[in-house]
Amino acid sequence: MTVTIFGATGMVGKQLIIHALSKGWNVRAFGRQIDDLMDKELQTDKLTAVKGYLFDAGDVQKALKGCNAVLSAIGGAVDGSDQTRSLGIKNIVAQMEKNGPKRIVAVGSVGVLESEDGNGPRFEQEDYPQEFVPVGREHFAAYMHLKKSSLDWTFMCPPDIHDKEADGKFETTPEAPATHWEINAGNLALSMVQAVASETFIHQRVGIGNI
Repeated sequence: MTVTIFGATGMVGKQLIIHALSKGWNVRAFGRQIDDLMDKELQTDKLTAVKGYLFDAGDVQKALKGCNAVLSAIGGAVDGSDQTRSLGIKNIVAQMEKNGPKRIVAVGSVGVLESEDGNGPRFEQEDYPQEFVPVGREHFAAYMHLKKSSLDWTFMCPPDIHDKEADGKFETTPEAPATHWEINAGNLALSMVQAVASETFIHQRVGIGNI
């Protein structure tokens, strides 16, 4: 198994590398300055740093060539003022549909999940924290690119992410928020790797939280 990880140098991305390598997979970590940002303790012959620009079709295409699945933890401005998440996923989806692979598991946010009354996504509801609406809109745009694609996608929708390693104590809830509104970055990454390995949650948004 060979996986390409986008957003590999971020909090969740680094955990994705750890858990993908623990499966014995070959891992390609994609980024513009990936060599400088890669943790030295992660270095192994199964980990390859792939330099590239997320919005460049050729760079993304090269990173995908011959891989079996994609893990995406693309970040962006906290206030959603840029379009890194949505445009990044759009380019990844376009290149995957042209050249493969078919499987992708990506990180979004709990605001993308449907509201309790079925009246649209949570970030559009009046009681949703206004400071998170712009980034919720960005995540939703990324989700729509996946939903409209021909890919076998899964969109993880976490609440507050804590910079902590995995302890394996988490719950996943398809199309609904988890009970607890926080998740360790390691647990989120572990769940994403497990979704690839087990081929679960295909064509679903997934809530997740620590237990």
